[in-house]
Amino acid sequence: MISLLGKEKQKDFIHKRIFQEYKALPKTIEIWIHASSVGEVNLLERFLLGCLEAFEGEILLTVFTDTGKEAALQKYGKYERVHILYFPLDDKVSIQKILTQISLKNLYIIETELWPNLIRFCKKEARVVVLNGRISNRSFGRYQKIKFLLTPLLQKIDYYYLQTEEDKKRYIALGAKEEYCNIVGNLKFDISMPSYSQEEKEAYRKELKLNTRKLWVAGSTRTGEYEILLEAFQQLEDYTLVIVPRHLERVPEIESLLKEKKISYQKYTDEEKREDIAVLLVDKMGVLRKLYSIADVTFVGATLVNIGGHSLLEPLAYGKTPIFGPYTQNVKEIAKEILEKKIGYQVVDAKTMLEAIDMIEQQSQEVREKVECFLKENKEVGKKILEREDQWNTKKKK
Repeated sequence: MISLLGKEKQKDFIHKRIFQEYKALPKTIEIWIHASSVGEVNLLERFLLGCLEAFEGEILLTVFTDTGKEAALQKYGKYERVHILYFPLDDKVSIQKILTQISLKNLYIIETELWPNLIRFCKKEARVVVLNGRISNRSFGRYQKIKFLLTPLLQKIDYYYLQTEEDKKRYIALGAKEEYCNIVGNLKFDISMPSYSQEEKEAYRKELKLNTRKLWVAGSTRTGEYEILLEAFQQLEDYTLVIVPRHLERVPEIESLLKEKKISYQKYTDEEKREDIAVLLVDKMGVLRKLYSIADVTFVGATLVNIGGHSLLEPLAYGKTPIFGPYTQNVKEIAKEILEKKIGYQVVDAKTMLEAIDMIEQQSQEVREKVECFLKENKEVGKKILEREDQWNTKKKK
């Protein structure tokens, strides 16, 4: 990721993470949670808030990306007991500085953030726990090549809360102890989504000047997907397409493509919304969920290109049956369930995209009820984790 930045941005990226001030950290911090980016920051919400209720002391939350830190500040900055920093790039000196400032009892690593120095030094004084653990097909192949390095690291981890049986098998194959691996499901099911009243949604549609046109929201999109989306969109009638790129620095690239195809568009942050535009290009963070709430059709990005997919739950939470591509290795279990329960559509190109849109337009109430049922069946993963952690910490105090 750092290699995508220019030289000056690379220097700034590294400087902000290595040369942070740690002296202000209170000694009463007992829990350190490390997440990577926006997705991990969002999914740990109920777990983090549960920690504030269940455990004494304060919480340090570190994040890797700029957008992740921005999301963390928006979500958790209001809590006095939560302290938010950039992750110091697994720098040995920085991690030791942090540990001399706090009274760490538990380090919680979200998903795949297996940083050697972080684990090694925290293990000397605290429990190290993996939350929402997963290993993708691609990562498993890479990890097998360095198993001799990875096994000693995995054996320093006290407990694993894993998403699926497949993830458990992979962790054990790489050296994790079976008795410390527990399948609890996916914390993403516990994401707390903002709710919007019918009046709020109608007002939002008016604000965007959609009139009677249907709304297709393409969320968390990546390079390589825009051509397919636009090819399908140009064959639809009476639709507005909203493109929400995963990374805002891609906005100029999308603008160039829209101009090349002579498709009228407007940026989300433009003050005056026009009624005659075909595409609304989002150049602002934090609006995707509200857009999903008013959408007629939703597409989840990073699935038509070999990246592995972003959250399929976000559109589902608003009663939408998501469209997504064949590359779902990051969300494989959720994608599998969605397809088995027939509450979403997998596509490979513009033709199959149009077929999926046609099926959504003809959708029955039964499908919407299936979506509700699916969400209810997969609740409270965070609660299960907190109950076990509370038992462990109670024993520790005794």
